[in-house]
Parts: sequence; structure tokens; C-alpha cells
Amino acid sequence: MKAMLLKRARRVEDNPLEFADVETPKTRADEIRIAVRVCGVCHTDLHTVEGEIALPKLPVIPGHQIVGVVESVGANVSRFRVGERVGVPWLNWTDGTCEYCERGLENLCANARFTGQHVDGGYAEFVVLNENFSYKIPEVFTDAQAAPLLCGGVIGYRALRVSGLQPGERIGLYGFGSSAHIALQIARHWQCEAYVFTRSEEHRALAQQLGAAWTGGAGDTPPRLIDRAIIFAPVGDLVLDALRVTRKGGTVAHAGVYSTPIPQLDYNLLYNERVIRTVANSTRQDAEDLLRVAAEIPVRTEIEIFPLREANRVLQLLKASKVRGSAVLEIRDWRFEIRDSRLDIGGGLWLHHLRN
Repeated sequence: MKAMLLKRARRVEDNPLEFADVETPKTRADEIRIAVRVCGVCHTDLHTVEGEIALPKLPVIPGHQIVGVVESVGANVSRFRVGERVGVPWLNWTDGTCEYCERGLENLCANARFTGQHVDGGYAEFVVLNENFSYKIPEVFTDAQAAPLLCGGVIGYRALRVSGLQPGERIGLYGFGSSAHIALQIARHWQCEAYVFTRSEEHRALAQQLGAAWTGGAGDTPPRLIDRAIIFAPVGDLVLDALRVTRKGGTVAHAGVYSTPIPQLDYNLLYNERVIRTVANSTRQDAEDLLRVAAEIPVRTEIEIFPLREANRVLQLLKASKVRGSAVLEIRDWRFEIRDSRLDIGGGLWLHHLRN
């Protein structure tokens, strides 16, 4: 199969991903194999490729916002049938037995595996994983619209929950990329007022279109103090900026898998029972809840679509904050159409046609 392969971590400006032929993964008894249609690109991919987070597997295929069609199933699979459309997020597997899993905190599992980090991800034509860590995609979304929900959406949703946001409160969003533009829509759905802090004029315009009550830069002072803040940009300085405009008893949640250091903190910024929290990964319940809420709203994902071969360029654009909303890679040169569930071709019940 074709894939974009990372052999060693390097700056994205050096085009570290190689377009390569690799072996198509085989399916074990409890796994499904997915013919990938699209894969979203997010900042975690950027941090992985540049080596800012651990790389336990090399070479590795990045990508963890995967939408595709079940192409084959293992002997013990019961949740999915061949031909169903499914999504794959960052959380790829948990052991279910460690102290964190037993406490209902599988996002902190001591032996967790993550898609595109511990196992090969979606910058490829096929991917395999345990059936219990993939999800049906609501019909209201196209493939490309759904892809950003599987990480940007899920992490944004968990960040809203971790922040403690209550209906009617004011939320500050720092950085306005894939996660934040989805989180804003959910916050508005919960009747919350959203203030967006970003340096990009284009991102401010998008935030206003999506219902932000106010936009400005990280050092600006909004019209009123905020109840909760979520930091989506990987910049430690923003913690201080957020605390400065957060009310007494408010919460600042940092949603990044990576961040630059947080500077020395003046205790007066934290005093009056303000709280700093981090958001680590997500649970399967987060993914299920996010997909349900996103379909109810329905969430509008702003997307830019690129061919798989341009993954290096997309990561460069992402690093430069030149992506509007979310970038999505179109993996294959054709789109799948489910014609007849009785027809079996190449081990899977699907057909394809060449795109015009």
C-alpha cells in the first residue's frame, strides 16, 4: 500500500515524510482493517514528526483522524461489518487492567497506545486496529467534514469538560485552529459566551463567523473576566495570559500534548482559588459523546483538503498557522461506494470507482 512514512524525526521544513510502498497490514482476530478515505492533520502530527513527543516506533506512519470503510474483519469482531464507515482517533488501545483504567481514567492508561505514534496511522491506504477503539461516523458528515472531529473535536470536547464549563458561562479560547473552532460551536450550543484569543486576523474573522462574542490577541483584555479558559496553542506563556483575565475560582485548562515551558508564576495570578489543569488524551466515552453532540448541533468543520503526497507541505502550513480550520489529507485516488453487501472483492465487501 501507499503511505507517507517517517523514518526519523526532523523539522517539517526538511520534508521528513517519504511517499513509500509499505506492506498492507494484516488483521488479527479482534481487529478490523479500514480502507482509509481521508485523514485529518493536527498539531500532534507536527509534534510527532518533529520529535517533540516520544517516538516509540520508527519508522512510523503518522495520522490519527481517520475516516474510512471497513474492508475486512477478524474472526472475533462483532461491532462492525464490512462496508461500514468508521473513524479512528488518537487513543488506539488501552489495557483495561491498570489502576487508571480501573478508575475509569483510560485516557491515562499506563500502557496506552496511540494512533500514529505507537502504531501506524492514517497517512496510508489501510490501517488496522482493535474494533473497540473505532466509531461509527454520523451520516450528517461527509468524510472530510468528519475527520477533524476525531481529534480536534474530541480533545476540544474533553477540554470543555475538564475546564468545568457550565451553561451560560464565559469561555476563553487561546489559539484558534482545529480544536478551538469546534469547541467554540459546542460552547455556543451550551449557551456560553466565547472570547477568542489569536494573533491571526483570518482566524479572528472565522471565530466571529462561528459566533465568538469577542476576539483579540493573547495580551488583550476582553470586555469581562472569563469563567474558564482553554489553551490550544503549544505555548506556555499563554497560561499567564489566561490567568490574568480569569475570575476568582475559575479554571485554565491546557489542552496541548506538548507545550513550551510555563514561565515563573506570580502567585497572585493563581490566588483566589484559580485552577490550572491539563487535558491528557481522551476516553472512548469522550469520542462517543462528541460525535453525538456534533451531529445534534450540527458542528460545521472548516476544512482544507490536500492529496496524501502533500503531507509535508500541509505540516509546514500548519506550523506557520496558515491552515483555516482543519487540514485533511485525501488518501486514495478513488472514493468508495457501497453497492451490494453480498459482493466480496479482495476479502472485503466493497467496490470503488475512479473519480472523474
